[in-house]
Parts: sequence; structure tokens; C-alpha cells
Amino acid sequence: MTWLVPLPVVLPLLGAALTLMMARRPRAQRTVSLSVLTVTLLVSGALLWLSTVEGPQVVAVGGWVAPLGIVLVADQLAALMLVVSAAVTVCVLVYSIGQGMADGSEDTPLSVYHPTYLVLTAGVTNAFLAGDLFNLYVGFEILLVASYVLLTLGGTASRIRAGTTYVVVSLLSSVIFLTAIGLVYAATGTLNLAQLASRLDELPDGLRLILQAMLLLAFGIKAAVFPLSSWLPDSYPTAPAPVTAVFAGLLTKVGVYAIIRTETLLFPGGRATSVLLVAALLTMLVGILGAVAQTDIKRLLSFTLVSHIGYLLFGVGLATQLGLASAIFYVVHHITVQTTLFLAAGLIEQRGGSSALDKLGGLAKLSPVLAVLFLVPALNLAGIPPFSGFLGKLGLIQAGVADGSVLAWLLVIGGVLTSLLTLYAVARVWNLAFWRTPHPDMPRATLPRLMVWPTVALVALGVGLTVVAGPLFDIGDQAAGDLLKRSGYVEAVFGGGQ
Repeated sequence: MTWLVPLPVVLPLLGAALTLMMARRPRAQRTVSLSVLTVTLLVSGALLWLSTVEGPQVVAVGGWVAPLGIVLVADQLAALMLVVSAAVTVCVLVYSIGQGMADGSEDTPLSVYHPTYLVLTAGVTNAFLAGDLFNLYVGFEILLVASYVLLTLGGTASRIRAGTTYVVVSLLSSVIFLTAIGLVYAATGTLNLAQLASRLDELPDGLRLILQAMLLLAFGIKAAVFPLSSWLPDSYPTAPAPVTAVFAGLLTKVGVYAIIRTETLLFPGGRATSVLLVAALLTMLVGILGAVAQTDIKRLLSFTLVSHIGYLLFGVGLATQLGLASAIFYVVHHITVQTTLFLAAGLIEQRGGSSALDKLGGLAKLSPVLAVLFLVPALNLAGIPPFSGFLGKLGLIQAGVADGSVLAWLLVIGGVLTSLLTLYAVARVWNLAFWRTPHPDMPRATLPRLMVWPTVALVALGVGLTVVAGPLFDIGDQAAGDLLKRSGYVEAVFGGGQ
């Protein structure tokens, strides 16, 4: 059933074309978008099952076999990322429809929103399935174009300013990535990841380190790794709540995914692992210190987003099976929880008229449902037992202790400190926005059901990760083992011939 592999890319692109032709029919746009993303979720689930039972699913686009043509590869890691991203995009789309109705614009929404949202989804899925560096680059560029349009929806001065910063930084990253691709091809004669797995091993250590550093630099910018992360807190909070939520949940994780894929498949045991561990520690601490200092919920969550990227790099930098398995588990957790928190922030803004903490108060009494929708994912993010955030961090700490190096122990201490400061940051939001006396100028708006129910679904999904933590960690452990062995991926791409 390898014919399923291209569908997560093809379906959103076809849906984008259809919704673009339906620019004057908003209801038809909504129906097509929801249908396409629901089918994409089902296909992604099927690919996860197939990759678990039968191994990586590979398709040579156009019949051009590897390494001559473009291949799409759905192994366990890619399929798991597809499932989580599809679930998140469906919920965020429903939320955005509810927000449009709440703003009185259900009959006159921006006609470009649905096509662009579907193109963004196609870019995400293409990046996850890419079997060569250039197709991965194409996925990033699709993301860049679509995300810039979504970021600047409405054309306000703040959004245009934030969008300009975002696109300049993203273009810089793309130039570095494209330069690295050119150098890799010049040195090896191929861009196919499976073939590069062997050819890069034959290069001199110095050249190999340069190529690795350039790819890490490009992906580090996209993943918002410190000190390449300053653009994110200035860009994300200005966008509409659903746009910020899907950006926070997915876009930085595509960069993390690219780091995981290249570090394990192309540069196993490379000399950059120590750099990754240092970057992980700094990303954790600088990000969470920035969050503690914020007075706006969206900016605070943007800094926590940066901070928790450090946990993912922690697992990758350890380069052990337990570390990678914990990082994969934490990616799934973080996509779900971070998206949920930004949707909850949008509900707070809808109910209280602002996301600034000094203009909020009393929301726990005024809207108990909203209080629960914020509190549960906030505790999950902070790593309070028995939530999935605690389980993911526990796995990373165990991997760090098992490593036993000085850097690993520093990261264990830094991870615990970051978790405590995350708890302090979200507790401060809870105290100011939910407990104290309501601000006299705070409006008494109601929460639309189509905004509440998708948030409820993601809160339930975040809690559900705790229930299925065992099977999910088993999938992560198996995926990590396959990543470290490399042979399964290479044999799947070449059919056992090379």
C-alpha cells in the first residue's frame, strides 16, 4: 500500500486548488478543507500502522528509482509526525472557523486563508516525507511562503513588521541550507539521504564537519535554537490565535525533525554532539528566563516554546537510543500541548479582550471551562506528574544520567530548573489572569463553541498521551533504534540492492 505515501502531500495541494476556486463560497471552502485534513489524518494513521508492521514505506515519484529520482519515505518517525501534525491542523482549522464566526465574518472571511492553510500543511508533510535534501528544502520553502501569508493576514502594521522579520530570517536560513546542499552535492555527487548515509562517511573529517555545521545552522534557525531564536517571540504573538497555534506546534518541530534525521542518518556520532548539548542547555535556560519576564500571555508562551526546544536537542545530542526515544516522545507531547496553550490564549483574549496580564483577572470565576482548558496543558507543559510532560522529561533525565558526562549532568540540572521555572511562569499567569479581581475594563464576551470544542479535543489528546504513554514510548524506542541502525532506512529506499 505504498500508494498511500504521497497522499498527505497531494491531498492538501488539491484541496488548496479547490478552495482557491471557491473564493466566493466560504462554506464550501470550509467543507473542503475539513474533509481534506480529516482524510489526511486517516491516511497518516494508516501509514503509521504500516511502517510499524511492515517497515518504512517508500515511493519513487514518477517511477524514477533512487537515487535518480525523488523518493518519499514514511518510516515510523515520519509517520508519527504526520499523525500528530494532522490531528493538530484539523483542530486548529475548526478553531479558526469558530473564531471567524465569533468575529461576525463567517460569510466574508479572507478567501486566501483556506488555500494557504492547506499549502502550509502540504509543506509540513512534504518535509516529513522527504527522502533527499533538495525535497526537504522544497518543503521548507513551501512553509515559508504559506506562513508569511498567514502571518500577515489582515495587513496591520504590527503583522507586516513581524512578517518582515520572519521572512528575512527564514530566507537567511534558506540561503544557508541551499548553500549546504550545493556543497554536499559537489562533495558526494548525490542528495539522496540513503545514499548520503554511506558517501558522507568517506569524506575527510574536516569537510564532513563543515557540511554538518552548515546544515545544523540552517535547521537551528528554523527550529529557534539559541542564539538563533530571537526572531520567534517577536513574530508569533502578532498573528491571529489559530495561526500562532499552528506555527508554535509545527513549524519549529519541522526544524527539529530535520536535525534528528540528518544527525542520525548522515552524521552519526559526529563531533557536533557536544555543540548540540551546549545549545540545548542555553536554549532551555535563556528561553525560560525570557518567559518569566513577560507580561503578555502570547509572548510568555512564545518564550516557553523556545525553551522547550532545548529538551528535544538534549535527546538528540545524547545520541543514545533512550535519548532519541525520549526526544521523539517529547516532540509528540510538545506539539500537542504547545498548540493547546496558544488556542487557550486565544480563548482568553476572546473572553477578556486582551492577552496582557495587567488587563485580565477573575477568569476562573467568570469562565470555569476556560480555567480548566488553560490549567491542564499548563501543568502538562511544566511536567507535573502524571502528565506526558513529566514522562518525557523523566525519560530525558534518565538518558542524561545514563550518559554520565559532565555536559549530560549539566543538562539534567538545567532541565529540572527549566521545568520549575516553567511551573512558576504558568502559575503567575494563573494567579494574575484567573484568580485576582477582574479588571474593570474587561469585557463580558462569550466563548464560541467552535473555538472551545477543538481546544477541549487537544486538551483530551494531551491527557490521552499519558494513558498511551507505554505504547507511544515503544514506538519512539523502535523508531530511535531504526534511526541509529540506519540500515533499515537505506535498504527500504534501495530495495536491498545497495
